[in-house]
Amino acid sequence: MTEQWTDDKPIYLQLKDQILSMIMDGVLEEGEALPSVRKVAVEYQINPITASKAYSELVDEGLVEKRRGLGMYILEGARKNLLAAEQKNFMEVEWPKIMERISRLGIDPETLLTPSSHNSSAPDAKK
Repeated sequence: MTEQWTDDKPIYLQLKDQILSMIMDGVLEEGEALPSVRKVAVEYQINPITASKAYSELVDEGLVEKRRGLGMYILEGARKNLLAAEQKNFMEVEWPKIMERISRLGIDPETLLTPSSHNSSAPDAKK
């Protein structure tokens, strides 16, 4: 996890996003215990309530479970479910915006699939 917090959203959401990324990237695996709230709070110099709130969000989303007396564990299927949700969001929310921008810029989408076209500058840029 990184220690850099931004001002654009609450720290607990940034911590949650970092954990989600680590699950998607396979850094944190299903069945694995998350670091304790206390450990996260000390390591990242945040309030334990902030860390606890991030963990609660993960529980609410069905990605992590709290095992009484043992801590928080990543549920089986969490990575698959998370990837499916992220793919759906990309296709339904992000991709249409990207396609709109491509169209607005007059870029032929086929050229984006050709690696050599990425190194050239825009045709009008040299004029």
